[in-house]
Amino acid sequence: MALAVIESSIWLPNISLFVFIFVCCVFSIGLLPKASKSSRSAGPLDNVGSSSSSSAFLRFQRKFLLIYSLASVMEGLWAVFGEYELSFHGVSKEEMVTSLCVGYVAALTVGTGLGMVSDSIGHKKACLIFCTLHLFVGLWKKTSPHPSLWMASICLSLATSIFSFSFEAMLVVENEKQGFRQDTLSDTFWLMTFFESVSLILSQVLANWLLGSNVGKDMVSPSTAAIFLSVMSIICVGNGWKETPKATVAKDYNVSYAHIFKVIDVNLLLPDKRIWLLGFAHASLHFSVAIFWILWAPTVVADGREAHLGLVYPCLLGARMLGSTIFPWLLTGPSSLRTEDCLIYAYILLGISFSVIAYDYQEIAVLVSLFCLFHAVVGLIIPSLARLRTMHVPNELRGGMIALSLAPANAGILFLLVQRGYYQSIENSTMIALASVGLFTSAGCMHLLKQWGKQPYQNWHKM
Repeated sequence: MALAVIESSIWLPNISLFVFIFVCCVFSIGLLPKASKSSRSAGPLDNVGSSSSSSAFLRFQRKFLLIYSLASVMEGLWAVFGEYELSFHGVSKEEMVTSLCVGYVAALTVGTGLGMVSDSIGHKKACLIFCTLHLFVGLWKKTSPHPSLWMASICLSLATSIFSFSFEAMLVVENEKQGFRQDTLSDTFWLMTFFESVSLILSQVLANWLLGSNVGKDMVSPSTAAIFLSVMSIICVGNGWKETPKATVAKDYNVSYAHIFKVIDVNLLLPDKRIWLLGFAHASLHFSVAIFWILWAPTVVADGREAHLGLVYPCLLGARMLGSTIFPWLLTGPSSLRTEDCLIYAYILLGISFSVIAYDYQEIAVLVSLFCLFHAVVGLIIPSLARLRTMHVPNELRGGMIALSLAPANAGILFLLVQRGYYQSIENSTMIALASVGLFTSAGCMHLLKQWGKQPYQNWHKM
């Protein structure tokens, strides 16, 4: 009797894709200083001003990027290892969905308020809270055989909320405190995105190395690494620089928010609308990225074929690295495009890529290409939005405004998770299509922002 042999097809990304992304990043970073010599803004390795001022800024920038990279590795370690750890311990898909929902509830309720708390107590203290939350989760998982799934989800979600606003806000405040020019922030913004992507790839490599071949024995190793990274981050943040004294009291802080949420004078109408437009654009980006990371793996394997997701993951982050290196070429290099113009086309491109995915296209090579395009554009948008926030959002309200802008996105994600995970009343393609609508709408917001800001750029503090 003959036995039928069924061969399984496993899709792997071509090795040339990794080489192509790496070479493009190297050339993009290496050639920019020469191309932007005659440009008004400094290149990524240059700075405007005296050599002493340039050296001081580079020391400040490198110190901050080191701290930010450590924080990114901690974030990526749980993102890569978390789901695998839950599966290893026999957690069901329903319980995983519940933990996700609990995390988004914590981010929506407590996380939103943490932005305003960070502005009040200082962003350095908020960053220390971020490190402490990761240290707490690492110690708990290492010492307890059965740690609470809900508590871990809440702590990590709150840490992610703090990560989304405190490090950027701390950078801007300290940059102003030390007297560096605002245009130097553009270089640090794209380097933040670049090093975050590199750190997320390193976290995947670290997690795989720590697990080793004996998974059962080495399951607590990532927790040990998280503890070590948390302690290192606390030391670096604590000794990095002194906290800026708060010049505003609670009453002034509340009045500042009142100027944004309630139009008291007709002259305040323009900056209020700009901040709302920026907030919506940031929310739609956060919503679409979250939807992507929730659905990308089921979308890739939807046709029944296996795919080596562990090799696709660094391709996506490498594409985001490449997109971040495009930022200085478009906005601070020889072309010097207006930020809003760049974002209009970037959001349209994101919307188109998500629209194609929403039509349930199942060719894996095409899907991965669209995913890479999506992340490359995300790598361009993130520093662009940070640049616009520097122009339109007051520094003393920056953390609170970023956290508030993420609240509707977290609410939308929570709603879709409940509808999909518990009631099965919505399809994956519908969730992606909703994200696409939000991205197209954000392109319209950037068009309005451009129309309302035809005059030269203004800073909030100069208005």
